[in-house]
Amino acid sequence: MSDQSYDHRTTREAYIPARDHTTTTTTTTGGGGNSGMAFILGAVVVVLAVVAFVVFGGFGGGETASGAGDSDVTVTIEGAGDAAQGAAESIGNAAESVGNAAEGAAEQATDGQ
Repeated sequence: MSDQSYDHRTTREAYIPARDHTTTTTTTTGGGGNSGMAFILGAVVVVLAVVAFVVFGGFGGGETASGAGDSDVTVTIEGAGDAAQGAAESIGNAAESVGNAAEGAAEQATDGQ
């Protein structure tokens, strides 16, 4: 036997020195720093809720927007009949054109087979 010792590590491992690291993490917590801010924010939320309650009618005992409590609404637009008729005819013509185009495309697709 020879006096030489054989290093079984790979070449890369032979050049990387062994490291002994110790990591220490210190965490300190302080409570109560934001309790004043939370109290103020809570008070603002409560005040806004009370204001919204008052503005939007409270318990519902107030009058409605119409003043008499009626919920029926009637809207009449004079002279709209001719415009509606013209729009209906235009929609009908457009639908017919789309139908004709689809029929033509289907015939062309089936003629090639």
